[in-house]
Amino acid sequence: MKVVLQNLSKAFPSRNKRVNADVIAVRDFNFEIPDGKLIGLLGPSGCGKSTALNLICGLLTPTGGRIFFGDDDVTDLPPENRGVGLVFQNYALYPHLTVRQNILFPLQNLKGEDRLSKADMLARAHEVAGLVQIGELMDRRPSELSGGQQQRVAIARALVKMPRILLLDEPLSNLDARLRLQTREEIRRIQRQTQITTVFVTHDQEEAMSISDIIVVMRSGVVEQIGKPQDVYDSPVNLFVAKFLGTPPINVFIGKVDGGTLFIGEDAVLDIKGISDREVYVGIRPEGFVLDSGGPLCCNLSRVEVMGRDVSIVSSHDASANPTIRSIINAESAVDFTSANVRFTVKPDKVFLFSRETEDRIFFEV
Repeated sequence: MKVVLQNLSKAFPSRNKRVNADVIAVRDFNFEIPDGKLIGLLGPSGCGKSTALNLICGLLTPTGGRIFFGDDDVTDLPPENRGVGLVFQNYALYPHLTVRQNILFPLQNLKGEDRLSKADMLARAHEVAGLVQIGELMDRRPSELSGGQQQRVAIARALVKMPRILLLDEPLSNLDARLRLQTREEIRRIQRQTQITTVFVTHDQEEAMSISDIIVVMRSGVVEQIGKPQDVYDSPVNLFVAKFLGTPPINVFIGKVDGGTLFIGEDAVLDIKGISDREVYVGIRPEGFVLDSGGPLCCNLSRVEVMGRDVSIVSSHDASANPTIRSIINAESAVDFTSANVRFTVKPDKVFLFSRETEDRIFFEV
């Protein structure tokens, strides 16, 4: 089931009595979510991603715009008639009910033609329990489950209604790091197996990039960029997107273009074409550095962190916008730990230029 958002907006009244202007949580959101895809809504806290999710499921009424499921306009439909499954951050399981009863609960509330027989309800409950691999836990209560198991119960309860759309609101936030990795892999497996159109809200860019077919990066209620995760990482439209995606984050420098040469401070790091002389922000991904004793970029060596297959060189530079610079190089590369400085050449495809005024991307050739 495809989902179409047309000029979707949501404003909340300001709580500041001195300011009459509304607070815009979502502004003019236009997007078509393809049928059967997993979409990641990504952005910092307060960017409007959960509000957008609540608009899709019907928990909030939009200030403007329309929402379509397929060809059906569902903007004015109540949540229970939209055919959505919703998984919350806090799981919201009924503590006095068993796993089986929690999963059955949505089916027991169906009415009219949608009502199922007890045998059909049990069959469907056991089917989705098997899908999320909790079939042996059906007689336990939530307090007897781990966090990951509770999350699977919440997903099973959302899936048992056979929803047209599955909505996940930061479902992994309460799990430890290892369990988060395992559970997000399970979510991806379940989504591929069921082919249910899924919207996954998270502030964790690693989560979004690892399981999403398409990511939507938001800031202050506005969509900054939409695309495949790797495409957005490789070609950010502005400095915000470049800084938000990537672990370790992108290194940002104060630079300038002068006579066809890109300078970082006094270091002439790259010859470029197609850009007039100007001051710029220079973004270099951590993997964009090549250790080179004769390289043009000279940094002050702070320390070297060995991470198994990779080595992280931590350094500083007077023109860096961040206190430290992280450069990821191959573990086989030899680093002189006794030197006060470290030199690099840079990979052109890992270097991005941004306007100092607007922070929009400036494209160049080498």
